[in-house]
Amino acid sequence: MTATARRGKWFLKEPRADASARIFLLPYSGCGATMYRQWPSMRDGVEFCAVQLPGRENRMREPAFDSYEQMALALAEALRPYLDVPFGLFGHCSSALAAFETAARLCETGPAPARLFVSSEVAPQDGPYGYFLGLDDEGLSRELAGLLIGMGVQPHPGLIDLTLGVLRHDVDVNKRYVKPDPPVLSCPITSIGWRDDYGVEPRLMDGWSRCGETQTVLFDGGHYEFVGAPDGLLDLLVRGVR
Repeated sequence: MTATARRGKWFLKEPRADASARIFLLPYSGCGATMYRQWPSMRDGVEFCAVQLPGRENRMREPAFDSYEQMALALAEALRPYLDVPFGLFGHCSSALAAFETAARLCETGPAPARLFVSSEVAPQDGPYGYFLGLDDEGLSRELAGLLIGMGVQPHPGLIDLTLGVLRHDVDVNKRYVKPDPPVLSCPITSIGWRDDYGVEPRLMDGWSRCGETQTVLFDGGHYEFVGAPDGLLDLLVRGVR
């Protein structure tokens, strides 16, 4: 089987065979895998694999998932060929919920993740939550512009217009995600807060302890700090899967 056949459309490049561990990075609402363009591909033998979801970037013509549970079923199967080494899942804001559902699925079917990393998001039973859930298209456009600038991309109006529909769909998926009694994961969880986060204050993330054994970590920075791949965050992820 060729590398392209194996990879399909879930990765922009084939994960490396020589990785000692892998961390699968789920994209933020409205974004695709290229949002991790500033991240290294590998650190101390641990590979960072940005996941490309349908409905965005080179998969724009494919229908996006209508629920995190639906996404988890498909993503768990797509990742299976690459779960031959210890691995983790990372999600920021709403993608933390998608990562949680994927981790829950893999904990059921095996192999289970070495760790789930959730950043800037309340636990499933405490949502839906987030100031952006109440924003109109104008407000969401401003958020997109700020995120694109943080990614080093010029936020041209045409690009904002193209991405706004993806973000609106993702926001609606988040609004529908109601999980008053979430499963308890067999893998550990690291809950990552950011001191200057105006979207999800770190104190609101305490509920993750109901979802499994949870470690809480607090970093300096705001809601989009993770985009720049800060060393402290990368080191935390690497330690978590080794």
